[in-house]
Amino acid sequence: MTGAEDARTTGTEDRGRAPATAVEDTLDLRLTEELLALFAADTAPADGPAASALLDAPGSWRPVTTSAGIFQLVPVRLERDLAVVTRWMNDPAVAAFWELAGPEEVTARHLAGQLEGDGRSVPCLGVLDGKAMSYWEIYRADLDPLARHYPARPHDTGVHLLIGQVTDRGRRVGTTLLRTVADLVFDHRPSCARVVAEPDLRNTPSVSAFLSAGFRFSAELELPEKKAALMVRDRAHRDHL
Repeated sequence: MTGAEDARTTGTEDRGRAPATAVEDTLDLRLTEELLALFAADTAPADGPAASALLDAPGSWRPVTTSAGIFQLVPVRLERDLAVVTRWMNDPAVAAFWELAGPEEVTARHLAGQLEGDGRSVPCLGVLDGKAMSYWEIYRADLDPLARHYPARPHDTGVHLLIGQVTDRGRRVGTTLLRTVADLVFDHRPSCARVVAEPDLRNTPSVSAFLSAGFRFSAELELPEKKAALMVRDRAHRDHL
């Protein structure tokens, strides 16, 4: 979903629908190496979404070095992360795309739908150099309502992204991380041949970010909530795009 990076992506170059605005974040969640180690050891209950075979446990995927810094996906814990995700959802640049602005209860319902589900969608914080700076949803696109709108293939994996930190927007961080997360999916999900996303078609910066990250424009989709660009990154072409 990027609201700040629509995949939904927004705020990067970006469920996303409008250009990011200069809104300052007031909550800076910085994670020490010790906390990151704890996240790695205790990301979710053993029977929770992060342990689900549907997505090959994104919570177990190790940090990777990127041109933007050391990046890791950390599965959301409601009691720990609700405040920061709510703050990001209330950024006007994000709210225009995700449509989840409001009190914590609004964000909590959105997260709970995934955390209490069967693991077909895993909400994560994106932690860059020890700092939580983005929100991701890694989901089984072939098991999602999206599959009704395009020729889905088994194990298609979707991504939604928002960049929460204003300082990380507009400098190709979103492009770098989209490529990184797609590579993580391919590395850890051998059955997955395609990573897909559906940014709002009007969000030119978001579509551009996906194209720069090695995705291709596949089709224009009429979804219930928006007209979207179906973006696809193919495993077969990952080393060439």
